[in-house]
Amino acid sequence: MKLSQFKFNLPEELIAQHPVPQRDESRMMVLNRATGEIEHRVFKEIINYFDEGDIFVFNDTRVFPARLYGYKEKTGAKIEVFLLRELNAENKLWDVLVEPARKIRIGNKLYFGDGESMVAEVIDNTTSRGRTLRFLYDGPHDEFKRELFALGQPPLPQYIVREPEEMDEERYQTIYAAKEGAVVAPAAGLHFSRELLKRLEIKGIHQDYLTVHSGLGNFREIDVEDLTKHRMDSEQMEVTQELVDRVNGIKDSGHRVCAIGTSVLRGIASAVSMGGHMKTYTGWTNKFIFPPYEFTVTDALLSNFHLPYSTMLMMVAAFGGYDLVMHAYQEAIKEKYRFGAYGDAMLVI
Repeated sequence: MKLSQFKFNLPEELIAQHPVPQRDESRMMVLNRATGEIEHRVFKEIINYFDEGDIFVFNDTRVFPARLYGYKEKTGAKIEVFLLRELNAENKLWDVLVEPARKIRIGNKLYFGDGESMVAEVIDNTTSRGRTLRFLYDGPHDEFKRELFALGQPPLPQYIVREPEEMDEERYQTIYAAKEGAVVAPAAGLHFSRELLKRLEIKGIHQDYLTVHSGLGNFREIDVEDLTKHRMDSEQMEVTQELVDRVNGIKDSGHRVCAIGTSVLRGIASAVSMGGHMKTYTGWTNKFIFPPYEFTVTDALLSNFHLPYSTMLMMVAAFGGYDLVMHAYQEAIKEKYRFGAYGDAMLVI
């Protein structure tokens, strides 16, 4: 497959800038792989497509407020710092991106908030834009994290062209988020309300979790036409024995496994064993999925509508079939579905 095969013309007004008022009342396109049929539904109707004994696998990662604004010592120049991941808790070392990168050198001090409680020193230039910061903070680690995150904003994707609002702290987060570590929200999970999860439970549809700490690699521009030459950024993930036992038992009983989001699809594919089963996995994955790809565990996929050229679109096309998914995307544009993290959903069955 070539990068250019994932180009389509997306009107800017279809990129959702805000979520719908109620999580489970966005629109949902249902795409049937066997028949090619497309249905137009409301998201809460997803329950009608699954039976007792099926399982929804969610990503329980928690997004942290990764975008900070500070200023540089002496010059007072405004600097945007995007926290990527904590490298060393004891020494308070963080892998970050900075903008504008050209103004930052090793040894520079950056000040945040009132300029006294939170100071960081640049100790390494790791990439053209990336840096390693050491935060100069004397208190205990949990107190440091609390103060650091109080200064941060939700890391909304760049295609949301507005300032973060108070509601983003809640809405750019799944209601079941538990394990801190992501800077990209698992968007398919944003549609689930507590009421819908309860209705799924009452119907006997199982719910379980794996963890994939989604990073900015999801949005990194692919700069090669030949997709076999693209390398995904690694993301930390965990698949527990409890999930493995449950999914394998469900597969063996003839019921279906639905991945809630491309991060879950990728996580399951990274933990596949023989015979259409899963195995435990703790570590990192840089698995890049694009058509053609054979999935042996996942039977259904829920995802949002993704932007042109994105790795998430490629994963959906690998699962649903390239021609069918790209046709469905043209239908979505015609029907004015909303794209992006705050947009509408697509269920591929």
